[in-house]
Amino acid sequence: MNDIAAGLTRQKCAPCEGGVDPLDATEVATFLKGLPGWTLEDGAITRTYRFRDYHDTMAFVNATAWVSHREDHHPDIAVGYNQAKVSYITHAIGGLSTNDFICAAKIDALFDL
Repeated sequence: MNDIAAGLTRQKCAPCEGGVDPLDATEVATFLKGLPGWTLEDGAITRTYRFRDYHDTMAFVNATAWVSHREDHHPDIAVGYNQAKVSYITHAIGGLSTNDFICAAKIDALFDL
């Protein structure tokens, strides 16, 4: 795990009810450098995880749901037989916030357990 990802996993999502600006392009690019596999797509950060089978895919989806519930910041997840596409965006501000990157880093960290 690189320094950016490690720093993000130590943070906790802050409640966001709007009224703050989304991250700018430079901030987004910096965070993305620390999260290999994540890309910017239609204003959200996304990553597709691939698995051996449906059981492994669903175990990942459930673990992602647990992390998201603890952080109170929830992704969109598209599930297939052996893959799950996770997308984060902070809807309350119409763009990306640090919360999106915190959750992405914590999801990636599941594979280090």
